[in-house]
Parts: sequence; structure tokens; C-alpha cells
Amino acid sequence: MTLTLLLLFYILAPAIILFLCQKFPAINRVGAVVIAYLFGLVVGNSGILPSVGPFLNEYLLMNPGAGVEDVKKMSDDGLITAKELQSYQIYQLRDTLMSVTILLAIPLILFSVRLKQWKLMAGKTLLSLVIGLFSVVSVIFAGYFLFAGQEDENMWKVSGMLVGVYTGGTPNLASLKLMLGVDANTYILTHTYDLIIGVVYLAFLMTVGQRLFLRFLVAYPIRNKGFQAGNISAVESYEGMFSRSNFIPLMKTYCAALIILGISVSVSLLVAPDAKMIAIILSITSLGITGSLIPAINRTKKTFESGMYLILIFSLVVSSMAHISSFAGIAHGLFFYISFAVFGSLLMHVALARLFRIDADTVIITSTAMICSPPFVPVVAGALKNREIVVPGLTIGIVGYAVGNYLGFLVANLLKGL
Repeated sequence: MTLTLLLLFYILAPAIILFLCQKFPAINRVGAVVIAYLFGLVVGNSGILPSVGPFLNEYLLMNPGAGVEDVKKMSDDGLITAKELQSYQIYQLRDTLMSVTILLAIPLILFSVRLKQWKLMAGKTLLSLVIGLFSVVSVIFAGYFLFAGQEDENMWKVSGMLVGVYTGGTPNLASLKLMLGVDANTYILTHTYDLIIGVVYLAFLMTVGQRLFLRFLVAYPIRNKGFQAGNISAVESYEGMFSRSNFIPLMKTYCAALIILGISVSVSLLVAPDAKMIAIILSITSLGITGSLIPAINRTKKTFESGMYLILIFSLVVSSMAHISSFAGIAHGLFFYISFAVFGSLLMHVALARLFRIDADTVIITSTAMICSPPFVPVVAGALKNREIVVPGLTIGIVGYAVGNYLGFLVANLLKGL
């Protein structure tokens, strides 16, 4: 009964969060993902759910392949209590939900990619994207050597996640968590610092960023003086997602996502056991992009939002597994590393843009799409009063979603080998 109620909570809570975001503008400004993380932290640290005891915790660390039957036998033998058995079953539920939600979310998000639009990007926009990717990867590489000594030996995993989230977004961050085997506490702390720094970064771009950059960069060639921020709709609009006209076609794309998952799992059987999750996610990413080429899939409405709903479930689950008391043991070097990654990449982007004569607005919207993800593109475009940069910005963001997993995994393993 407890497991069923917990499962329903994880599945339905994001719907309540989205309702609150739609109902109250102040909550919406905080963001659904942030609310999900906060909600999960409260649930996970409130003592409502039983915790794994020290004996069982040590057993699971020493025997990662242990299954339900093994733990049940320990309970029958009196080695662990009934509460500890229940805590393990909850752990299994969470672990399964984390994997399933991400593995289905990736293709659903990528189904909305329109590869043909990538070719329509103007030369300066495409160049700004290339420069942006180069800046993010270069600065994270440099930051690893500056800050790695202040952290543990798994800092290469954090570097991979940062590349993923700063070229794509939260879905890439979550995917790389699974691919690289990042523990829940490190993941939550990394994302928490990312959110804090992201607020400062976004405030800078929306206030003094444009005026400052115009001292070094050329101005945007076409300006729409009559632009109003409200004229642009956000990339994430969950309204109507559960209506009959949208829900039935969405179920067909879920079937396509399940087929892709099945193929990817089959592919993973051909690789070593420790590389299975890597093979699955890279296969899903590739097949998701391929699926976007099928018109019937690509034209289905709300696939992106449906994938992001699964990301909210993932966020809720993973944050409920993090223990706040564990955060005190993590060095503050991580905060400075993330700050360096965000503002260092922006500085390099601006410097290279000056060299190639890319305008200030294009640089700002490219950086926004990569560092903050596509949903923030209309917001920043509104602050800049420039309608023309919205479509290029959204396109850049979608490209980032598509390449983030590959780049993050590549960078993480390059750093691991150094």
C-alpha cells in the first residue's frame, strides 16, 4: 500500500506543481523544476519515509547486484527489520522511476526537433552556436584543472554534467547522471548551485548585459521597437496536454519512445555490463533524433512538454533521495567551479564574438539558450525587445538538447583519462 501511494505521489505531484505555476505567477517565476526539487527534498528529509539502516546500507554498497529476493531473505533471517525491508523496496521503486522517466523523456523531447530548421540558421547565428559550444567545453576543461584538487576523484563526472546542462539543459544533466553514475547528493548539489548561479546570470543579461556588451560588440542589424514581451509564448506550455485531441496522439509517440527504448536495451546487450547505461542513452538520443524525421511523430503536439513532465517526476524522485545533512561534507570548490563555467564561458563567447563581428543580441540569446535552456529564450528576448532573435534562440536550444549527451559523455571520459 505504501509503495502504491508513493508511486501515485511521484506521478501526480508534478501535475499539482504545474497547476500551481499556472495559477500563481510568483510560483511560476520560481519554476516548476525548482519547486519539484524543493518538494522532493522536504519529503525525503521529513522522516515520513523509512531510511535504510547502516547494516543494509553497507550490504548494498558491497553487493550492488543484490536483488529483492536477497534482501527478503535477510529479513526472514532477522538480519534487518521490516522497516528496513520496506525502505529497500522504496529505494527500488525510486531507482526504477529515475531510469524509466529519463529513458522515455529523451526521445519525447527530441521528437520535437526540426533538423531542417537547423540549416536555415543565418551564418552569424550558426557561428555564434559553434563559438558558444567551444567556449563552454574549453572553460569547463580549464575549470576542472583549477578546481578539481578541491573536490573528490569523481570531479570528472561533475564536469561531464556541466557540459551537458550548459549545452542542452536539465534533461541532459539527468541523462548524464545515469550515464556517469553520479550519486544523488552530488547531483542535487550541482543542480542547486546551477540554479543559484543561473538566477544571477539571467538577471545580468536582462538588465545591464546588453548595454555592457554593446561597448565591445556590434549592434543587432534589425530592431523591432514595438516589441512587447507578452507577444511571445514560452516554449513550454502544458495547457491542453491532457485534452483528447492531444492526449491520444501523444500516446502514439509514447509507443514510439517505448520501441526506441526496447531497441536501445537490445543494443546494450552487446556491450560490457558497466557500459550498458551509456549504450542505452546514446542509442536513445540517436534514435530520438531519427524519429524526429518522421512527419507523423514530429508534428505531434506537446511531445516536448510531455517529456518535460517526466523530467519533473525525475526531479521529484532524485531530490527525495538526497539527504541535506550530507551536503555539509562537499567542498565549496564546486560552487566556484560552476560560477567559473557559467561566467567564464560567457566572457570567452563575447571575446570571440568581437573577433568574428557577431552582434550583442545574438551572443546573448545563444548563451541564454545554452546556459539556461530554451524556455528562457522568450523571456530574455522580451527584455532585449527583439522579436527576431526568438526563433534562432529556440533552434539553438534544441540543437543543444540533441548534442548535450554526446559532448558531456565525451568530455567526462577525456578528463577521467587525464
